[in-house]
Amino acid sequence: MRPPLVQRLTAQRFRRELTLPEGLLWRELKGRKIGGLQFRRQHPVGPYILDFYCEALRLAVEVDGEWHCFDSRPRRDAERDAWLEDRGIVTLRIPARDILALPETAVGRILEVASARPLRPSGPPPPHRGGGS
Repeated sequence: MRPPLVQRLTAQRFRRELTLPEGLLWRELKGRKIGGLQFRRQHPVGPYILDFYCEALRLAVEVDGEWHCFDSRPRRDAERDAWLEDRGIVTLRIPARDILALPETAVGRILEVASARPLRPSGPPPPHRGGGS
């Protein structure tokens, strides 16, 4: 199912306006450089736009800036991660400062998670497992 037009347009804008840490990580992920895995950047899923997404692993990679530590953001991130997990998508959160310091470290973390996740065949996502929306 395609996301709503407004969400697709927002994702397109986000792709044009990557933050520095997102751009550094994208440089490492694009072109199937990590284990031949294809990642998409700023990929809409349900009501959310994922920084990076690998469909074969059902893996979302989120670049978290400092603002993810303040106010209601940790709670909202946890709710978002739970919503994704209910749909079979695991979220790996990487602090932006880690990517700025050494992008290869972030790539190593992604490879660790990738090696522990089974590859799934292409096709529609599994049905929603949780209750509510």
